[in-house]
Amino acid sequence: MQLTIITPDQEVFEGEVESATFPGSDGSFQVLRNHAPLVSSLGKGDIAYRGKAGEGAVTVEGGVVEVLNNTITVLAERVISE
Repeated sequence: MQLTIITPDQEVFEGEVESATFPGSDGSFQVLRNHAPLVSSLGKGDIAYRGKAGEGAVTVEGGVVEVLNNTITVLAERVISE
């Protein structure tokens, strides 16, 4: 799956991942390959991802995530840490 995390002023991450976990407004959730289409708001917390190159995490302060056709796009309000 392709994961892209952007804020209004920068691209924070773009790459191939096997799974990603998000801080949803109503609780965390995980996305794996072939996930159903989804649009969700994000709360403050960590976006954790795992891919062939290893694991990583980005802490965001809210935003929106869209999952469609094995492409995940995160529009974050602000990144607290990378």
